[in-house]
Amino acid sequence: MKKLRVGIIGAGFIGRQHIEAVGRIPGAEIVAAADQNLEMVRSLSEDSFIPHCTSDYHEILDNQDIDVVHICTPSNTHFEMSKEALLKGKHVYCEKPLCLDTRETAELCRIAKESGLAHGIDLNYRFNAAVQEMHYRVKSGDIGRVLTVHGEYLQDWMLFESDYDWRVDPKIGGASRAVADIGSHFFDTMQFILGTKVKRIYSKFIKAYDTRTHSLNDNATTYAKVLGTVVEEVEVSTEDAAFIIAEMEDGVPTFINISQICAGHKNGLGINVSGTKMGLEWEQQNPDKLIIGHRNSPNEYILLGAQNISPAVSRFLPLPAGHPCGWVDALKNAINEFYIYIRTGKYQNKKVNYPTFEDGHQIMQLIEACIQSDETGSWVELPGSME
Repeated sequence: MKKLRVGIIGAGFIGRQHIEAVGRIPGAEIVAAADQNLEMVRSLSEDSFIPHCTSDYHEILDNQDIDVVHICTPSNTHFEMSKEALLKGKHVYCEKPLCLDTRETAELCRIAKESGLAHGIDLNYRFNAAVQEMHYRVKSGDIGRVLTVHGEYLQDWMLFESDYDWRVDPKIGGASRAVADIGSHFFDTMQFILGTKVKRIYSKFIKAYDTRTHSLNDNATTYAKVLGTVVEEVEVSTEDAAFIIAEMEDGVPTFINISQICAGHKNGLGINVSGTKMGLEWEQQNPDKLIIGHRNSPNEYILLGAQNISPAVSRFLPLPAGHPCGWVDALKNAINEFYIYIRTGKYQNKKVNYPTFEDGHQIMQLIEACIQSDETGSWVELPGSME
């Protein structure tokens, strides 16, 4: 079977993670990378032994030898890049959020469906073995009827007024920031574990600062003012944090805390699913530990390994207990799953085991519902499936 030939668009933080992950997948070969910063993508290509690099992403989309394109660029570029890639016969794996709004995501879903090509979105936490295990334990009824879900995704990288990146600009990042950036991951993880979608939602946004200082030096740090770097004040219109209550289709209530201004928390996605028989708890910063909570006996703290997880999950965790598979492994698992469906042609099936553009559209519906709820102070009902 011939190798899948891959092109990467975007050589920033997340693009580098995609390159590293693809490099660990047998039968896949990165043949080109693009970024508007030619010096950066050239250096990355040399380090990663990528034979071709360019500052013009159209070169990748026009390359007839490339099978799959990864789009690892800011949110406002996803629609046009994904659309063009599909129209030029490329399978597409896009970063989240899929687009800036549901108008774009719906149109992209239509184009993807008509193309007959594979389309995936990077919601990689569901491919952590612990999340897969939680999904199977909920699905099997091991924990009983689900009563409540509590969860959080906490970071602190936007804590200071001098913290800034492109997501602050709504023309680039969209009308939501924290919820779109990390809430999207939590929504997908929760819905995957429970096997059901959000029915209605209530949210309250928190904005820490009316303005932030934006360094005019690309290499400046959070402490730019102290160092004397030239900065400008930028008005902030998007949220730094959100408190969310969501009701699932089966009536299960969920309570969610999203924040990028929570001091001391670096990348703390955690979720607790409470059932009538037992509870399940997981924190992605301790990726191989699954806590099983009991009422009348000691709690179990399981170090997950290939020998103590459900058979259907073992392929996502090939190592024995004590050899934790974490964030980069979940990303590799996510991309590999997408590639498996391409190689076998099973991506044309109605049901696939990876998040598609339709999932990206549904997540964008949730993001817009959170925005609407915050603006109106009311619960917002979610639209039904696109099918």
